[in-house]
Amino acid sequence: MLVSCWSAKGGSGATVVAAALATVLGRRGEEGALLADLAGDLPVVLGLPEPDGPGLAEWLAAGPDVPADALARLEVPVRPGLRVLPSGSRALGAPERAEVLAALLAGDPRPVVADVGTVTARPGDGAQAEVRRVLAASATHSLLVTRSCYLAVRRASSLPLRPSGIVLVAEEGRSLGRREVEDLVGAPVVAEVACHKDVARAVDSGLLARRVPRGLERALRHAA
Repeated sequence: MLVSCWSAKGGSGATVVAAALATVLGRRGEEGALLADLAGDLPVVLGLPEPDGPGLAEWLAAGPDVPADALARLEVPVRPGLRVLPSGSRALGAPERAEVLAALLAGDPRPVVADVGTVTARPGDGAQAEVRRVLAASATHSLLVTRSCYLAVRRASSLPLRPSGIVLVAEEGRSLGRREVEDLVGAPVVAEVACHKDVARAVDSGLLARRVPRGLERALRHAA
């Protein structure tokens, strides 16, 4: 199973949601879970040092002749039951390999959560954007992470990519609610996450992968 977490606007919380969701899924089975970092921010959120070795960008650039176990060699342990595939030291490229990557991640026996990052609307805006679009579209569960702000929801509704579900980051004082977001985007809200100081503290201290705040865990339990 491959779950992609993506946004239409930066700062929506896709990285935090991806890390928390992988942690929750990893606790369900003996095999744990795998995080694929296509946005480059997961080490910071997980409290890890910046990886200095190759990552997904290098795997994509290596072409079809890479060994069958090349992806597994890139994995970095986070804690028991959770591993991460780092983004690498270069920009994502080789979009022709993106579908192969998506298929390999989807075929992994563990649940795989991909932090895709921001997905843009224009097909001609670069190889990195195309890789992200393919991963977002090819997932078993394609989750748009968005704040309940009109600008973010408007951008999401203009994308040709339709998510299978929405993780709504609810904020006080916003006029858009769950029903309005569902109507505008054309997909159901599968989780509603409240902005809470406990989440910010877990992220700032690098402890999110060890101790997901209860409210966040409850919200994401049935997201995928």
